[in-house]
Amino acid sequence: MLVQDPLHFSIDMEEGEPDLYYRGKAINVPDAILPRVGTSITRYGTTVVRQFEQMDVYTPNTASGIGNSRDKLRSLQILSRHDIGIPRTAYVSHKNDVSDAIARVGGTPVIIKLIEGTQGVGVILADKPEIAKAIIETLHSANQNVLIQKFVAESKGKDVRAFVINDRVVGAIRRTAQGQEFRSNVHRGGVATAIDLDPAYEKAAVRAAQIMGLKVCGVDMLEGKNGPQIMEINSSPGLEGIEGATGLDIASAVIDFICDQANMPEIDLRQRLTVSRGYGVTDITIQEGSIFVGQTVAQTGLREQDVVVLTLKRGDSVISNPKSSRLLEANDTLLCYGKVETMKSMIPDRPKRRRKLKPLPSTPVTEGTTHDENTNS
Repeated sequence: MLVQDPLHFSIDMEEGEPDLYYRGKAINVPDAILPRVGTSITRYGTTVVRQFEQMDVYTPNTASGIGNSRDKLRSLQILSRHDIGIPRTAYVSHKNDVSDAIARVGGTPVIIKLIEGTQGVGVILADKPEIAKAIIETLHSANQNVLIQKFVAESKGKDVRAFVINDRVVGAIRRTAQGQEFRSNVHRGGVATAIDLDPAYEKAAVRAAQIMGLKVCGVDMLEGKNGPQIMEINSSPGLEGIEGATGLDIASAVIDFICDQANMPEIDLRQRLTVSRGYGVTDITIQEGSIFVGQTVAQTGLREQDVVVLTLKRGDSVISNPKSSRLLEANDTLLCYGKVETMKSMIPDRPKRRRKLKPLPSTPVTEGTTHDENTNS
């Protein structure tokens, strides 16, 4: 294995020949890479990873996945459209909107987070509205963007980290804050203990990793009263805490997975499939009353109309490359590739979104807990 600093790579681009140089010399193109991109060099580091991708070098974590997970606001925006638990979060720019945002997330105490931070740095607990407003206004005046997040009281100084490799949790720990510290990061003095992860938490961790497009990551969760609450998906998770607590050789498991996948580089559908004019990828949801309900994939006639079904999503299950004999049910979602005009005719009008009414809290929450943010530990 060769360890190289992303900042010493130079990127060359020429028609049909994306290339990389390291310390001024052309690299021997590897079969695979494992990105370990620090927060301070996210932009340049992900650019290097993207260049490796263009050279068909396998990476378990793509530049897009790393960038999405590194930005707390962006990652929560992506997660929020899915049926997966996250703490209620607000993001505002104007000081006049701060009070309403605090109320919407549940009132004080609240967590205030810098959008980019590591190892618990930039995570602040504010127990009164006026304190929270003052902190946010101060950070805004320093050109710092912050999130306002619900304080999950029942977590009580603890969080869970699940280490995911290739859509499977290979180890999990509970991190517990010490003394008066509310952040449970190992770098903050938190104590890590091995745990057998509850199936609901394992499912949430794997789903979060899939949504972010990460094959190797740490998923940090709070233990909420309604189940797991995803805090962060870490694309460069540290190994010291989880290996020390579990006794597992996580590093070897990561390397074994990468070696197994090295001959199958990921393909960016947006780059590859758009070369065929008039073709694209879209979701088609089978609604109640559709003529497709009760038909097999073959009976739909999609293939004859130049549309291929790539996956079928039913509830929480995803069936890849479904057989032509697979019967379709109402609410199935088909991921299809084919003629755009043909697929447009199969997509029903988008229903009007009905806003759920969420009452503002009448009294502030006062119980204590943890809330943690982590990039490396």
